Amino acid sequence: MTGPSENGSAGFGPPVAGPLGGHGFTVPVLRLGDILLVTLQGELHDGMAEQLQQDITDRIAHTRVTGVVIDISGVDIVDSFLGRVLAEIAAGAGLLAARTVLAGMRPAVAITLVELGLTLPGLRTALDVERAMEMLTAGEHQGVPAGERQGEGSP
Repeated sequence: MTGPSENGSAGFGPPVAGPLGGHGFTVPVLRLGDILLVTLQGELHDGMAEQLQQDITDRIAHTRVTGVVIDISGVDIVDSFLGRVLAEIAAGAGLLAARTVLAGMRPAVAITLVELGLTLPGLRTALDVERAMEMLTAGEHQGVPAGERQGEGSP
């Protein structure tokens, strides 16, 4: 691993971006090179979700990162509001030239999203954070729609 650089853009040692959120609860956000890693755990209240959206957009604009990984492996429920916020984060990131990957979705969450009819436009998915990071660092320019993984399909 490399150490932190002065501009925070090299390796896995860049400075940690501070926690986001409010109401006595924080959402950890790490800057790993040119990628922000946002880890959601537990319930994210509406006001916190909106603040998170604003903070991530600001962080992208000021740090010039090229990717955002949102890890939802610690989230049990994604309702229609949180689904919309995640899609809006991806849309805002896209307008600022950053790609967004949603990582760690639990099967029950995927089923709920399908039942609610939420497609999460602009979001690509990965089974875990490691794969999400690989997707972003591999320089992929074409997105994989939410719910589709590469290598699957008919023979």
